[in-house]
Amino acid sequence: VDAIGAAHRGGVLHRDLKPSNILLTADGTPFVTDFGLAKRVATADESLSSAEDSANQTALTQSGAILGTPAWMSPEQAAGQSDAIDVTTDVYSLGAVLYAMVTGRPPFQSSSPLDTLLMVLEQDPPTPRVLNSAIDPDLEMIILKCLQKPSDLRYASADALASDLRAWLNGDSISARSSTIAQVMTRLFRESHHAAILQHWGLLWMWHSLVLMVLCLVTNAFQLSGIDQRWPYVGLWTFGLGLWAAFFWNVRHRAGPITAVERQIAHVWAGSMVASTLLFAVESIMDRPVLEFSPVLGIIAGIVFLAKAGMLSGSFYVQACGLFVTALVMAAVQQSDLPNFSISLFGIVSAITFFVPGLKYYRLQKRRK
Repeated sequence: VDAIGAAHRGGVLHRDLKPSNILLTADGTPFVTDFGLAKRVATADESLSSAEDSANQTALTQSGAILGTPAWMSPEQAAGQSDAIDVTTDVYSLGAVLYAMVTGRPPFQSSSPLDTLLMVLEQDPPTPRVLNSAIDPDLEMIILKCLQKPSDLRYASADALASDLRAWLNGDSISARSSTIAQVMTRLFRESHHAAILQHWGLLWMWHSLVLMVLCLVTNAFQLSGIDQRWPYVGLWTFGLGLWAAFFWNVRHRAGPITAVERQIAHVWAGSMVASTLLFAVESIMDRPVLEFSPVLGIIAGIVFLAKAGMLSGSFYVQACGLFVTALVMAAVQQSDLPNFSISLFGIVSAITFFVPGLKYYRLQKRRK
């Protein structure tokens, strides 16, 4: 760990740390070897521009290239995000080596390298104490902090990791156990390691916001014009949303392979569409006026964003709360003497919840290109 810290201070990332690249002398002194995939980075004593010039002269890595050994590489390496690789990438690999030292196996292992890469991207490793109950809880916490998928949740440097390891050896308290309210809130609202898939959805979400807006405005126009039969609304929401969903999924499929988390989100979205349409059936069975249960749409949409917050980005908790509040306002509008614009209100709020993140990730995708 000290050797990697020294390399980082010298402006070098190893990028391929694994047990076979750590050699021991006869007296047990470890040496880090094989800097074949090393990368030059800025140090505290040089400007970023000079480091970039040096890196550009020597780096042969292209964006999207996957470098390293699957069982020991970080999620950003497994995803081919070369621009996201920094000192915390080596910290992750050091954590993987520590994991193997106390459990006898790497954090992720599978019958094929591709399956291992997918595990690195999408799964959490078994906790060390599950594999070896004799491991000290503080040491386990140090290792798991190294293996966090979001790089900002790992140790900020190899030196910080070394400091915690020394504290553990000396029986002192470790920093991995300390967390402030600000850190907890940051973790709550941060993006997950799956958030990169949102770059495929940016433009589609912007179009989706328009579709939702038009759908709700037309529905409200039907309602205000006195149409009280159910079939026009059922046809609009069933066929309108169904056709758009088929188009949406087809366009996304053409953009590249569909990931497991995208399939999960697609199932949540499909479930929300079914639930929204079934509201008409529930109203009919209970002999209630058409659209009387429409405030429930805000609750359904809020639950969808609550699921997205857990899988993609904690920022979607804001959208979820906004939609839950919208459901209450819709109910209040229906009970007031005001014109019933509740469906239009839902359309506006729903459009915003999709358009804002859609624009963000669309711009991010354009910058990456």
